[in-house]
Amino acid sequence: MSAARSMTVTMLGAIVLLSAQAARARADVNVLYAGSLVNLMERHLGPAFDRASGEHFRGYAGGSKLLANEIRGHLRRADVFVSAAPSVNRMLMGRRHGNWIRCYITFARSSLVIGYDPSSRFAAAFRTRPWYRVLEMPGIRLGRTDPRLDPKGALTIRLMRRAQRYYHLPGLANRVLGSPENPAQVLPEEALVGRLQSGQLDAGIFYSTETSEAHIPAIRLPTAITPKALYTIAIVRNAPDPRAAEAFMSFLLGPRGRRLMKENGLTLQRPVIAGNTRSLPAKIRALLK
Repeated sequence: MSAARSMTVTMLGAIVLLSAQAARARADVNVLYAGSLVNLMERHLGPAFDRASGEHFRGYAGGSKLLANEIRGHLRRADVFVSAAPSVNRMLMGRRHGNWIRCYITFARSSLVIGYDPSSRFAAAFRTRPWYRVLEMPGIRLGRTDPRLDPKGALTIRLMRRAQRYYHLPGLANRVLGSPENPAQVLPEEALVGRLQSGQLDAGIFYSTETSEAHIPAIRLPTAITPKALYTIAIVRNAPDPRAAEAFMSFLLGPRGRRLMKENGLTLQRPVIAGNTRSLPAKIRALLK
């Protein structure tokens, strides 16, 4: 081989190596997350993480239970799973459930609220009458999520059952919601805000972080009956890129991530670890001390 050809081969090899390293430096971190966090993840946390880390956030939103079932069924691969209920993580823990998650961290919460369209013909009633009476009015279009697939849907059922006892209104839950899986009301979690904003709904059951981010008028409910989402984060077993997963978790739980979450309506709490703490990367353990 001539010296010139040898040099050409060497240079090509170097270019390929550098290209591979550059691609690796821009690796995707695949995050499956609760649909109530769409705006926070796609407009704030994701872009900020990209700028800070050089990685590329790739998110997919859905009901937490639905996403957990898709992980278990090998339908979606993820580096990180962010859910809206600690109980969902337990669907992925232990040998019986595939050991998909060994440890998770609860980091924030958000209360259930009634959000309404300010252009709706029912808007004035929401501002002047008890919320539960407005939801009983003929013709109102209410949106909520599937209690079988999403924690918010299950919390909605719990809210209405508590409300009928709290206000001494037997049958309120059935009059407002119909059956738990009422197809006239149940929508995918990630679509609920958009349906309200486009005028397809008069009102919906949301987390406070959703109405805060989207500037939707919201009715806060009595503390005694208000369920809350508890947001958790976990690294998934066999994550395509464990290093990127660790980087994203560190960012979300670190000062910049916490600031963005607070600015977008989440109530932060001291992180609580559940499961095998030793399975957490040392960098994450140090961050939580």
